[in-house]
Amino acid sequence: MSLQELDRKLVWHPFTYQKNADYNLLITRAEGAWLYDDRGNKYLDAISSWWVNLHGHGHPLIAEAIYAQAKKLEHIIFAGFTHEPAVRLAEKLIKLLPGDFSKIFYSDNGSTSTEVALKMSVQYWWNKGIKKKKILAFRNSYHGDTFGAMSVSDRGVFTLAFHDLLFEVLFIDTPTPENIGDLKAIVHKEAKDLACFIYEPLVQGAGGMKMYDADLMNELLNTVKLNDIICIADEVMTGFGRTGKFFASEYMHKKPDIICLSKGITGGFMAMGVTACTERIYQAFLDDDKMKTFFHGHSYTANPLACAAAVASLELLETEPSISAIEKIEACNKAFQKKLRSSTLPIRNIRSMGTILAFELDSGLDEYLNTSGVSVGKAAMENGLYIRPLGNTVYIMPPYCVNENDLNFIYENILELVAR
Repeated sequence: MSLQELDRKLVWHPFTYQKNADYNLLITRAEGAWLYDDRGNKYLDAISSWWVNLHGHGHPLIAEAIYAQAKKLEHIIFAGFTHEPAVRLAEKLIKLLPGDFSKIFYSDNGSTSTEVALKMSVQYWWNKGIKKKKILAFRNSYHGDTFGAMSVSDRGVFTLAFHDLLFEVLFIDTPTPENIGDLKAIVHKEAKDLACFIYEPLVQGAGGMKMYDADLMNELLNTVKLNDIICIADEVMTGFGRTGKFFASEYMHKKPDIICLSKGITGGFMAMGVTACTERIYQAFLDDDKMKTFFHGHSYTANPLACAAAVASLELLETEPSISAIEKIEACNKAFQKKLRSSTLPIRNIRSMGTILAFELDSGLDEYLNTSGVSVGKAAMENGLYIRPLGNTVYIMPPYCVNENDLNFIYENILELVAR
């Protein structure tokens, strides 16, 4: 039995319709922006393998950092112990984060980073003896697949089977010139019950790469903060240069009280989640009363290998070549965006921000179960391009190692595939 046959027999893959599913492509190696299968075919990874791969596959500096750390300490319980990679990573993050952050809490993925943030926010008020439990979130949002994360995500196809089990959330639209007054009025009205506001700053990822205005978001955040509501920025996808700045929150003057990180934090090498908070949040847990302890943790919290990978990835991000690469992708995307807008292709809502470019295929409703993107994705693979449309939303988010030839390969394929 081949590996692919064994895979079909034994393995359950994520976000995959199971009945009559195709064999999963067997990738044997990857280098830079390219994936290689068992038959010698190669595919340009135009979405950074679900947005995690920042610098390219197999980057030697990150690989060497993991190897060096593995020879010294592969893992240790993080309650009562610490280690150098965790401390060094916290030190680097505190200096880079957009706002006045003072503490880093480690977990192991994006969903857990948002779970930690939600629990931290609710317990903050509980520790202070104040009854505030309701949470504010955006419609069309996605914050992960665990129950707390699902509760604050859009009630759609991802969460349909669990709606009766999810806690109450107040959902509002992302800000526009037409609705900003109404949104602020809702915040003022509900403020006494709102513990926190969780949001994906400026780009709603899994919801279809929907983008919204920074100035209007700043105005909304100002109202939220005036009402003493904790602000949680979910930068799991938008962090580490994806929107053109190191963090999307840098586009707003009003900064979050808590920030959630994962995906690109280790350059795509290891699983890791981070929840950072300000000193104000931390002080609510610093008490003689042991019942005010934050009782949360994971077996692989602050895994030394993941921390070492993250330190190496951040060091790479701070170099001039990485900064220039992000700027180059952004400029090329904007030029291609202009080309798409002047075309007669059956697409709409063409948009870009930083290294992200997206548009909708002009076919049916804008929803995850719209199958029009599936055929585009399959045709792209036949041409050696890996994209994974979200319903009828086609997008790219390439690793920063792509060169101009790689970008032109992506753009030319998109023009050809959409024109079919």
